[in-house]
Amino acid sequence: MSGLEDTGVWATGGARIDRRRFVTTLGGATAAVLLGAPLPSAAARHITLQSQLVRLVKQQRAQGLIRADEQTSWSVYDFTTAKKLVSINEEVPRQAASMTKPFVAQAFFYTLQEQGSTLRYTDAVRETMERMIRNSSNPATTEIMRLISRHNGNNGPIDVERVLKRHAPGVFQQTRFVEYIPANGRTYLNQASARDYSRFLWALWHDRMPYAHEIRRIMGLPNHNRITRGVSNIPSTVRLYHKSGSTAMLCGAMGIVESQDRRGRPRAYTFVGIIQKSQRTNHYTTWITNRSNAIRSVSGLVYDYMREQHQLA
Repeated sequence: MSGLEDTGVWATGGARIDRRRFVTTLGGATAAVLLGAPLPSAAARHITLQSQLVRLVKQQRAQGLIRADEQTSWSVYDFTTAKKLVSINEEVPRQAASMTKPFVAQAFFYTLQEQGSTLRYTDAVRETMERMIRNSSNPATTEIMRLISRHNGNNGPIDVERVLKRHAPGVFQQTRFVEYIPANGRTYLNQASARDYSRFLWALWHDRMPYAHEIRRIMGLPNHNRITRGVSNIPSTVRLYHKSGSTAMLCGAMGIVESQDRRGRPRAYTFVGIIQKSQRTNHYTTWITNRSNAIRSVSGLVYDYMREQHQLA
């Protein structure tokens, strides 16, 4: 099948699908770009999005918005062209924080598909699911994780990981669930990579997983986000399906941005941005605000690129 978002084999429901390889390289940025000199508009259009993003992150580091002890991962996939436009440290496992809460929802729906006779998606479960994703409720997340575990051997958080990898091993390759999320949110052991998020979002958008429409609905409920809100060049008409994550060591966001071109045709892409610190910050509010704004700046850069490429409205 052409246009699949990554390499290797992607599987769901027992089917194995070959994916074509998208090799994304940094490309040959000109000396003028690296030195910050202005470019003619025609030349600027040929500079890859990845090279522009690299340049912006270097500027943020020079300004102290991202520190030397902080690592980043970035991913952008264009659904219109079926191409990976940005792939930076995608395979590196990072702290998951709350970004994997949609993964927990997916594990529940896989379990529901398997054991519909003993498990139900009741109104109460739906409300808990919405609190988990929309409100990023940690107690709600632990409640769903325990429900999954009870129907999959009662082995604890690892049951969530096992369900995901049993059904879609090619998607959740660097995903690790080893602890429940405490009420204070201090969870540092669960992991996932930017590429896992990217593959998941691709599958979600193309209805390759059970109840994908319901997960998109919940991820699309209005709430605080780091991808469009507070980004001046992204119009309010853009739709977003997303989840952010925050700890004293991580600031991240992943989601699908859906817009329209000037002819009213849908144009969508995925955006994943993660900044991870080597040690817990002692100034959480200032740190998380600055890193959130750093991610917003990158998101704005990506949207400007997409607007030019696809003539977005």
